[in-house]
Amino acid sequence: MKSTDSLLISLYQKGDEEALSTLIHRHQKDLFSFILYKINDEDLANDVFQDTFIKIIIMLKEGRYNEEGKFILWAKRIAQNLIIDHFRAKSKNVKVSETTFDNDEFSIFDLIREPSENIEDQLVSMQIQEDLLKMLQFLPENQQEVIKLRFFDGLSFKEIAEHTDMSINTTLGRVRYALINLRKIMEENNIILTR
Repeated sequence: MKSTDSLLISLYQKGDEEALSTLIHRHQKDLFSFILYKINDEDLANDVFQDTFIKIIIMLKEGRYNEEGKFILWAKRIAQNLIIDHFRAKSKNVKVSETTFDNDEFSIFDLIREPSENIEDQLVSMQIQEDLLKMLQFLPENQQEVIKLRFFDGLSFKEIAEHTDMSINTTLGRVRYALINLRKIMEENNIILTR
């Protein structure tokens, strides 16, 4: 008999890792196709796909899945938000070319409409990074490495796998366990990282 998504989620939240595997296997093709259709870049789609499942795992572990609709629709919403974040970050890095100024409609206000972080935001970001770096010291070395490469150096999962000579699955697993361990450290030490 085929288990429902709800049952698999419930089993996973009670510690059954196999249930998560079944859930991922069941929806990976649909979710990856959705992401690839939106992005039209296979490498980037792979990264967003991996990030989506890491976020899903964290949210399921925290009990933040509510049975409002189908699991796949919820998963696609998470993927959609990550895609938006990616394009938002990319648009902030757009350089102004000389041709921009040839356009009569161009206004200097277009450049300052979305300013980069102000001094206060920069200080908060620096503090968060410092706190994270301190917490990383409590992780095993291999988990420290993948977290630094992913979140501080901005490498893709594929690049991390090549850099560390590991498979993508091993890389994913290490990032996942590192995030779980960081969450435990934060809970045990009452640390809250906010902007």
